Amino acid sequence: MGKILRVDLTNGKISEEFPDEETLKMYLGGAALSTWYLLKETEKGVDPLGPENKLIFMTGPLTGTPSPSTGRYSVVARSPLTGIWGQANSAGFWGRDLKRSGFDGVIFEGISSKPVYLVTEDGKAELRDASHLWGKNTSETTKLIREELGEKFNVACIGIGGENLVKYAAIMNDCDEPNYGRAAGRCGLGTVMGSKKVKAIASKGNAKIEVANPEEYKTEAKQRYDWVNQSMLKMTLEVFGTPTMIDLVNVKGGLPTRNWQTGVFPAADNINGTAINEKILIGRKPCFACPIACGRITEIKEGKYKSKGEGPEYESLGALGTMCDVDNLEAITLAHFLCNEYGLDVISAGNTIGFAMECFEKGILTKEDTDGLEFNFGDADLIVDLIPKIGKREGIGDLLAEGTRNMANKLGKDSIRFAMQVKGLELPAYDSRAAKITGLAYATANRGGCHITGYIEGPAFLAMPFMIVEDAMVGDSLKENPEDTRVVKDFEDAFGIFDAIGGCKFMGMVLTSQDWASLIEKLLGYTFTAEDFAKTGERLYNLARVYCVREGITRADDTLPARLLEEPLPEGPAKGHVVNLDPLLDAYYEYRGWDKETGRPTKKKLKELGLEWTIKEIY
Repeated sequence: MGKILRVDLTNGKISEEFPDEETLKMYLGGAALSTWYLLKETEKGVDPLGPENKLIFMTGPLTGTPSPSTGRYSVVARSPLTGIWGQANSAGFWGRDLKRSGFDGVIFEGISSKPVYLVTEDGKAELRDASHLWGKNTSETTKLIREELGEKFNVACIGIGGENLVKYAAIMNDCDEPNYGRAAGRCGLGTVMGSKKVKAIASKGNAKIEVANPEEYKTEAKQRYDWVNQSMLKMTLEVFGTPTMIDLVNVKGGLPTRNWQTGVFPAADNINGTAINEKILIGRKPCFACPIACGRITEIKEGKYKSKGEGPEYESLGALGTMCDVDNLEAITLAHFLCNEYGLDVISAGNTIGFAMECFEKGILTKEDTDGLEFNFGDADLIVDLIPKIGKREGIGDLLAEGTRNMANKLGKDSIRFAMQVKGLELPAYDSRAAKITGLAYATANRGGCHITGYIEGPAFLAMPFMIVEDAMVGDSLKENPEDTRVVKDFEDAFGIFDAIGGCKFMGMVLTSQDWASLIEKLLGYTFTAEDFAKTGERLYNLARVYCVREGITRADDTLPARLLEEPLPEGPAKGHVVNLDPLLDAYYEYRGWDKETGRPTKKKLKELGLEWTIKEIY
């Protein structure tokens, strides 16, 4: 659309700006363009919850176009959970609707004196009072805004968790019914939104998205769509959704159980994709332009967990299920729904509860600390009861709202050893002791312990090629092979560009970099090759790394929890294994062109990528 909104919340002023063509060619959009703004416009060490931090929503050039699964948007700010580069990404339809309202993105700065929400419609924008929405959950907020503005408005909003500054609060969109919605979940960007007193963004419009070569783009987009439609990816995810990974990871002994004390979950059959299909599945829900429809619509028709909504996903089954040793599918599902309503990242929420359970098991937390509750592994009712406490910061929920690293720093007694996080961000449900190369991906991910930065978990646990990177197979998953670190680097670069263009990373399993480069070229109207695709991805990855280094990240932070480095898995196919990270890091830094002692991108590498302007930030 060529136009970005800047919203000064302190003064209530809204302005428009138009990024120059050269900047857009360098960074495209999405998370990359947002990071460019964040690095240029904020000083080192700003308070993540203060007025100097910026909260940036950004679509990509492909967002809202008919290429397969291109409905995504990114949000970027300094994270209150990690203190470094915070980025979250979400699908559904809201990214498309923001763009069709006439804007590529929104930059929020300052802090409002009262709750507000932003309305964007047909090239116009205004701030409205949101005092009546404060204290409402996500679906109620969406419902009330639609009653005010009209049913065709789509809404991205925070829940009570974001208002109460839970450190891992999410931003939810498409919450058109209770317990529904898609989440920009990670890094606590809903917390930043809450600190700025922004409750929601409501968007609607019919603006045309210009395409340089419309007929060629339409033909290629349809071809790519057809290829995905014929793929094994569609056949698997359409039937089972992401929960299909439960069995695939468990069989390798890498399904984190009892706060990562083991990687084998004996009751996996109770919560896997088959169990969902047989017990609670009632429908499927696609995101914009998606040929797969991996989203699950589920219903628990009776009993104390009675509810209906969207989910659960693999990660919520891991975090709220296996990590807490809970095999009650109905309880996990309701806890997932509650995370949607309160606006909480399910990965961080479940990890934090599992960590608290082990602290209770070891006597680090007692009933005096936990409001008289017994934090026992396997307690299905407990995970359901704790989500509202966390969202409201009530009682023990106030401590759990801080995340595992902050909890461990407060509790002491060496609990940091089993606080399962990297750089403050809780880990997803893949144990690196069962697939060593995934440990490197966790350690080097710019936003902290993240699996989708490079999604190396795919080939590592699935042993299948990903088309987005040539020769993307990894070797023996139980060996630390320095040559595999090149694949991690290439995956990080390739998958990072999806967050810049507005695409779904699942498409990287089926379509090649050339497929996507050609689409970008037809859309934007200038030469863009597979080599440009890789180079742009590398530029984006290094840009975020510069931000993290500026905020204090060094090689010492590119590490894993002590449990993964020192405590062998006690059972399963990976029994006896830990992760030996240092040789992987050395090789990875070599491939990256980063200094092996500090983990900084070298001046030579930054100049090579056209990022010489960032040198002053870290040298």
